Amino acid sequence: MSRMTRVGWVAFAGMAMILALELQGVTQPPGAPPQAGVTTTFAPVVEKAAPSVVSINTSKTVRVPRGLREFFGMPGGAGPERERGLGSGVIVSDDGYILTNRHVIDAADEISVRLAGGNEAGTKTYKAKKIGADPGTDIAVLKIEAKGLQALPFADSDKARVGDVVLAVGNPFGLTQTVTMGIVSGLGRGGMGIVDYENFIQTDASINPGNSGGALVDMEGRLLGINTAIFSRTGGNQGIGFAVPANLAQEVWKSIRQNGRVIRGYLGTVIQPVTPELAAAFGLKEPSGVLVADVAPGSPAEKAGLAHGDVIVAMDGKKVDAPRELRLKVGGMAPGSKVVFKFLRNGQEKETTAELGELPQKEAAIPANGDAATVPSLFEGVQLADLDAESRAAISAPPTLQGALVADIDPESDAFHAGLRQGYVIEEIDRKPVKTAAEALRQAGSVAKGQPVLLRAWGEGQSRYFTLGGK
Repeated sequence: MSRMTRVGWVAFAGMAMILALELQGVTQPPGAPPQAGVTTTFAPVVEKAAPSVVSINTSKTVRVPRGLREFFGMPGGAGPERERGLGSGVIVSDDGYILTNRHVIDAADEISVRLAGGNEAGTKTYKAKKIGADPGTDIAVLKIEAKGLQALPFADSDKARVGDVVLAVGNPFGLTQTVTMGIVSGLGRGGMGIVDYENFIQTDASINPGNSGGALVDMEGRLLGINTAIFSRTGGNQGIGFAVPANLAQEVWKSIRQNGRVIRGYLGTVIQPVTPELAAAFGLKEPSGVLVADVAPGSPAEKAGLAHGDVIVAMDGKKVDAPRELRLKVGGMAPGSKVVFKFLRNGQEKETTAELGELPQKEAAIPANGDAATVPSLFEGVQLADLDAESRAAISAPPTLQGALVADIDPESDAFHAGLRQGYVIEEIDRKPVKTAAEALRQAGSVAKGQPVLLRAWGEGQSRYFTLGGK
């Protein structure tokens, strides 16, 4: 490009900017003194929010396979190594409670928190204690022993509007106290399979690796959401990021702080959307409501008289159109709550009242880093759980499917390399069916060490065979 052409483009860009400013009521070019009522900086908002956003460093012990050690020239055989991670967190109380993402601190042996400037405690690093984590929302609660911290106040995220200006504050790629600006691009985003309870705020404010657990801040310097995930084909920011709404994050924090875990309402149904094809098959006038695909025996739903084939159309007088919507409403209520459901059965409108139970804990079977004496070598790095109504709904499993759910899996485990993934259901071990996590553990424990094992597992809509061990 010639010098003349470059100058011409610069001049054109300058005139375009002046024109844009004039359209906004600003007549002076960039660099001139700001006029009253025109926002020229977000520094006051940043100064208010930044001291409450912390840097989180984690470390955990992982097993490095012999082949990888040889490839990278590492000494010794297969053995433990320290794996480190970096993320962000938000101080939500002056006595040291911090919100972050579960995936930031998951399976970490050690967690440290580095404060930003602006706190009475100064810029210091503290050892953090994990108070609890909620897989359903990917929110975790940490605690550090410090006083006089600057906590970020919660905004009412239900009042957020598409088009609101927001700031994302965090530590992307280890660059501490980074601030990016954007708008609220969408509300109530879900159905992406990231977590069970999806009700994300979408934003185009740049969110990158390391931003997880950081703050999405409104223009009053309040916490609007916890930055959690991005939609990307490259691994970096592409203008679509997601944050857990402040109201939901606050509910999780309060429940974990009071109870050590999140207590949710439980109905006991497997539900699915009503597609046009299903609406026609069930004789419905339009594809709306939520189809009950299965009901857990002895559940509140069964006691209330709900059955498979029913279409729930309203809950406490409010219309219900999607499974995610129903799941969020039920999960947000306390056990013992009485809920009125309006539903269609064989074209007839009916009504029933259900008393919600408590959602069973899904991941209590075995820990991913459990004692090697109790976890068979076949399932080292694998966390198993019983397959219940809620987990069936989360993975869209057939109602007749039986087996042990892979609730979590270490990417370095032999099972992962064999093809097993989180959300798969182990149906057979060495041609013998298993119905629960306990049965899977017993069957795996009976396998001779070093012998190859044939697994049959359901995942992504179909059953397949996998071979483990024998190395």
